[in-house]
Amino acid sequence: MEKILGFIFARGGSKGVPGKNLRLLGGKPLIAHAIESALASQRLDRVVVSTDCPKIAQVAMEYGADVPFMRPQELATDKAPERSAWQHALQKMEALEGERIDVLVSIPPTCPLRLPEDVDQCVEELLQSDTDMVLTVTETGSNPYFNMITRDKQGYAHLAIKPSAKIKHRQDAPDVYDLRAVAYAIRRDPLLKYDSIFDSRARVVLVPQERAIDIDTEFDFMLAEFILDHQQSSIRKYRPAA
Repeated sequence: MEKILGFIFARGGSKGVPGKNLRLLGGKPLIAHAIESALASQRLDRVVVSTDCPKIAQVAMEYGADVPFMRPQELATDKAPERSAWQHALQKMEALEGERIDVLVSIPPTCPLRLPEDVDQCVEELLQSDTDMVLTVTETGSNPYFNMITRDKQGYAHLAIKPSAKIKHRQDAPDVYDLRAVAYAIRRDPLLKYDSIFDSRARVVLVPQERAIDIDTEFDFMLAEFILDHQQSSIRKYRPAA
């Protein structure tokens, strides 16, 4: 049976939203939402947090995650590739546990509105195919073949990607998607071999927009709070009286 570990990568620094991973959303730290969805997953053998911040490590353990190592500072800067942190975490856990990890599943704290089944669906798509990696995406309203533009040196607008034939309706344009950080599932060997997620073979899982809010700015945080408050008020509204 393949060993599948869930990892939550949460560094202490954040420029867009300072202290983001510990900031309260719906009464609990942002990272807690990722931990709870990972722990509720049916496909993960363990949930590990990789962080450089002792406070994040403490909060992570309070919410039930394991923190068996601290991430090196050079892998916790805003310029360090996240994939390097993935590779470090996998190799560190293999060294600590003395056994091979077959699949790494990343559950980023920045998408707190995911459901556990979103994580499970990524794992299932990976295991049921010969792909190297599974990404999460959402449908998008913009399309580089139809309504996304670039400007040339003279300032004139052009379609971002010129289609082979004229497209009159957006529905006729090739399907494109927005990449979202709801979850990533990747096999061990491709993770250690490649430097980019798009160097390997990748498949996608489509996630609804409302579960894929990716917090990178204060506006994103406000939007996530609004959606979460709406969800919670709906639950209270339709919950039968005791």
